[in-house]
Amino acid sequence: MRGYLRYALIHAILCALILFCASPRFDAQSISPAQLPPYAPDAKLEAILTPIVEKAIAEGNIPGAVLVVGHNGSIVYRKALGKRSLVPTEELMTEDTIFDLASLTKCFATTLSVMKLVEEGKLRLNDPVSNYLPEFKQNGKGEVTIRQLMTHYSGLPPDLDLKEHWQGRTAAYEMAMQETLTNPPGTRFVYSDINFETLGFVVEKITGQTLAEFAVENIYTPLGMKETRFQPPAEWIPRIAPTEFDESGKMLRGTVHDPTARRMGGIAGHAGLFSSANDLILLAEDLLGNSKILSGISIEKMTTPQQPATASTLRGLGWDIDSAFSTNRGELLPVGSYGHTGFTGTSLWIDPVTRTYIILLTNAVHPHGGKSTVALRTKIANAVAASLQLNPSETERIRLASITGYNESMAATRRITTRNGQVKFGIDVLTEEKFKSLHPDAAHPVRVGLIANQTALDSDGHRTIDLLTHATGVRLVAIFSPEHGINGAIDTTAIGNSTDAISGVPVYSVYGDTDATRRPAPQVIADLDVILYDIQDAGVRFYTYETTLGYFLEAAAKAGKEIVVLDRPNPLNGAYVQGPISDPGRTSFVNYWQIPVRHGMTIGELARLFNAEKNINARLTVVPMRGWQRGDWLDSTGAEWVTPSPNLRNLTETILYPGLGMIEGTNLSVGRGTDTPFEVVGAPWIEPHRLADALNARLISGVRFIPTTFTPKSSNYANQLCGGVSVLLTDREALDAPEMGAEIASTLHVLYPDNYQLTALDRLMLNKASFDSLNAGNDPRRIAEDWQDEIDKFMKMRAKYLLY
Repeated sequence: MRGYLRYALIHAILCALILFCASPRFDAQSISPAQLPPYAPDAKLEAILTPIVEKAIAEGNIPGAVLVVGHNGSIVYRKALGKRSLVPTEELMTEDTIFDLASLTKCFATTLSVMKLVEEGKLRLNDPVSNYLPEFKQNGKGEVTIRQLMTHYSGLPPDLDLKEHWQGRTAAYEMAMQETLTNPPGTRFVYSDINFETLGFVVEKITGQTLAEFAVENIYTPLGMKETRFQPPAEWIPRIAPTEFDESGKMLRGTVHDPTARRMGGIAGHAGLFSSANDLILLAEDLLGNSKILSGISIEKMTTPQQPATASTLRGLGWDIDSAFSTNRGELLPVGSYGHTGFTGTSLWIDPVTRTYIILLTNAVHPHGGKSTVALRTKIANAVAASLQLNPSETERIRLASITGYNESMAATRRITTRNGQVKFGIDVLTEEKFKSLHPDAAHPVRVGLIANQTALDSDGHRTIDLLTHATGVRLVAIFSPEHGINGAIDTTAIGNSTDAISGVPVYSVYGDTDATRRPAPQVIADLDVILYDIQDAGVRFYTYETTLGYFLEAAAKAGKEIVVLDRPNPLNGAYVQGPISDPGRTSFVNYWQIPVRHGMTIGELARLFNAEKNINARLTVVPMRGWQRGDWLDSTGAEWVTPSPNLRNLTETILYPGLGMIEGTNLSVGRGTDTPFEVVGAPWIEPHRLADALNARLISGVRFIPTTFTPKSSNYANQLCGGVSVLLTDREALDAPEMGAEIASTLHVLYPDNYQLTALDRLMLNKASFDSLNAGNDPRRIAEDWQDEIDKFMKMRAKYLLY
């Protein structure tokens, strides 16, 4: 007790001397007014926020706080409340207080430094960490990428072992390099300090500087952030908010609170940074405006979802978006916002849509730890959102939802939800509008050619053929049938012309062995006024109905005819975009254009994209659906299932099709000729349990693999007993089917190198870089990460053509 009193007395005397001798007190005025945004206090906001914080102080949850709210280029709330210190002396909180930011270090130091190196071409997000730190390759970590570290999907445990007696950065480095994975990379979100400790080491290896030196030179100095540093100097101590007593009984003040960072000497990629509210204002404003430190595209990249496509926890690069940790987002801040929290009680949340940020700095752990600011952060965020009415415009909300399929009510869970919708198809709308898109004329009926099959039905089950036959001012003179024929039941290329039994209209087959047999005859097109397309698609690049659409767009443009596309749902929903984009110059009947395997577009949207991006320039009209949402799977639309082709007999098979279909060009059976096509995969040379065990060990999201045997009656290995696996769909929201296909191919390549013919995989994958990477034995999750940059570019391009 005497020791503690002696320490308290000495500390108080020292603080008094420093305060007396130091330069004038730092406050908002010590930063140039030109740097800080104008202060425009919002009285309503102050009346709401101040009592919330005061209540938290009164209840002992925090000793005090500095709270700042910025909005549209102004500071609308800024206040210091409560105490900065409770022991060994009481001190009032001031606006210039400097805080131990704890895990905000991950964003404000490490992430910004990494993105700076990415911009300079010195670092690639999808590179293995071992490219920069060769020692990291130990213990099975050779496939872990920079991106996986930044999103916490590396598979590393939460922190270095503090039970061991170690000290210093060298020891920490060696421990991080020797660490073993607890999950395969890319499979599970585990918030890990080791991820960012390692990233800090990467920055230092590339630059030859400490993380602290690099951040000061490239981030804090350009932004005028004079109060942001690792290892803060002694003259700052009187303004630093103390945290807890350390193991020796000393109050931590100016020494980092995080024990791992403290053992590392105060500079670490996951913790150790100190800063003030005013400095964080400068940083937040920079990220929302014309940044001095990063390009707009880099800021967008790091603050939008970058986690694996199958993940339910949404993380940017370093930044949190929607997870169990994003309590400072609250329940009302709109889609598109991002931020982070720190263990000591610090947090920042930024909403670029409404140009708002909330900075909450507390030392909640003072003086004895055990306090939580979760409820406080949520209350503040909700109050700010409600008071400032932070609702993006309806146009912006629709745009965001169309891209993400985001459901705001599902914080920290998957974004797409099943609903009980009632969708009207394009044919329903066309009928309700009395066929006006076809320009009907009772005196001179418009001559229509219809591309259709058994899926061309309205919501009541009436055939489009029959509706056109009985329409006033319309004359159906030709029907064109795609692959599998007019009834969708023929699984051969030998499909001839015929006549529709009910209407008597001639049916022209546009499927066969050659390009000529897959295109409409020019003389038939010449006899038409309007071409009408109405076929249910599967939402997959190599599904041939999409190419048939493209061929008719070309025929319409060449003949100067109008083409009308009746839109239908993408059965796989329109929110997820997955798989490799086909290489340029490799167009074929299973690859009409350079799009991902799972493109997330309706057939009408694809028509718009094809027509513009291929410069077809046909006279195109799309009759859109009514009531369809991008997050809708087919079973959310109220539509009856109609088999679009002989081997897609239910929605589950269609969901698995982008993956199993991608690999069926190899020497495998994917269940054609069985009762469960695209739900099994196998071959006579596969041992079922061996394959199932290997695939299940990969922890592929959304599926499990069950050992099985089957005998196809047709197609590959007809009448031969095949060993393999049955694919059990456990979570369609979590499944990345093309990545699953790559996983199966990779596993077979490893288990059966003398049997499995990987070469044929590229017939439908059509991405040489991905094929070469698989052939080289690279991890399929890394390969899938490499797809993401091209997918991001595609997403921006496709946005121009989306209708919903």
